[in-house]
Amino acid sequence: MQAFLFDLDGVIYQAREPIPGARETIAWLRSRGIPYLFVTNTTSRPLAWLLHRLREMGIPAEAGQILTPARVARHWLRQKGLDPIALFVPDRTLEDFAGLPLLSQERESGAAAVVIGNLGKCWDYPLINRAFRLLMAEPHPLLVALGVPRYWQGPDGLRLDAGPFVAALEYATGRKALVLGKPAVSFYRAALDILGSAPEETVMVGDDLIGDIDGGQQAGLKGILVRTGKFRATDLGQGIVPAAILDSIADLPGWWESEQGQNGSKAGERTLPLGGPDHQTPNNLLVEPG
Repeated sequence: MQAFLFDLDGVIYQAREPIPGARETIAWLRSRGIPYLFVTNTTSRPLAWLLHRLREMGIPAEAGQILTPARVARHWLRQKGLDPIALFVPDRTLEDFAGLPLLSQERESGAAAVVIGNLGKCWDYPLINRAFRLLMAEPHPLLVALGVPRYWQGPDGLRLDAGPFVAALEYATGRKALVLGKPAVSFYRAALDILGSAPEETVMVGDDLIGDIDGGQQAGLKGILVRTGKFRATDLGQGIVPAAILDSIADLPGWWESEQGQNGSKAGERTLPLGGPDHQTPNNLLVEPG
């Protein structure tokens, strides 16, 4: 394994605190010259906030080292020339979609695409019904999901994420969403493009068996499940088998050293870039730093 992808919430940090050992593990990767990328389905906060959160916790990061669905979607929507776009994300996340032609929030028809993110407590019946009416209007706009996670671990317990709301709209309209975040294979290919690594050389570390582990495996990566964040033992036994299950990210260096020893290879024998220029995935997902 020559490169790593890390989920953020529940793997690197939980609420306002880093997961014990996260800082040390990232420092270990940097000292070994092992490339890594943070990949998250977070759409409730903008990229700038995520970057500040990591740095505030003593974890070095640059904008190009964080891949978000918003970052992918902005460039995909711009590339496709979809105009206008009905955007369902918190106001604070609008900055990640700067430059896109947005439909007025009062309109219930005329969208070329309806983009669904995590609105959390802002969801109510009038809002999701507006999304439904937009999707049913002729000509039918494209339904775009910024990831379809089922739930996440909040400070007060589990909270519904964007996935259930996307599923409701799919059911009501009879149409499937185009997913531009995890677990879409295209999202993982975009991450691999940024790192310049091959799938078989890359490991996805996450707390979500479906979005992180199965999604990564479908793209050809190995998946490591950690028992932090929203991990639940009841998630196991679904036919999805991680390469390893660790108590937390703190155990990653030990696991890696063990794997290297078994493979008879030396740590850091090949170094990949920690970032790079803009990339285009095989399925035309354009990705560049936000």
